[in-house]
Amino acid sequence: MSDLIDLQQTVAESAMEARARRAARSAGYVARKSRWRRNSLDNQGGFIIVDPHTNLPAAGVRYDMSAEEVIDWCTAE
Repeated sequence: MSDLIDLQQTVAESAMEARARRAARSAGYVARKSRWRRNSLDNQGGFIIVDPHTNLPAAGVRYDMSAEEVIDWCTAE
């Protein structure tokens, strides 16, 4: 039973990350998720939003945005 719950949480998390990437793309940005270690000084293990034309970060410079924050940021503009 525990394995099923873990699988459901993983699927829900993956779906939310995909939704965040789509929201960024529709706003004209790219959302990148860190795959590096969590909780280092400059890398919090979350998302960064990048302007694809300049390749400069627009938000979440320290990879400190959650998927929900990415969605909120992209829909607020």
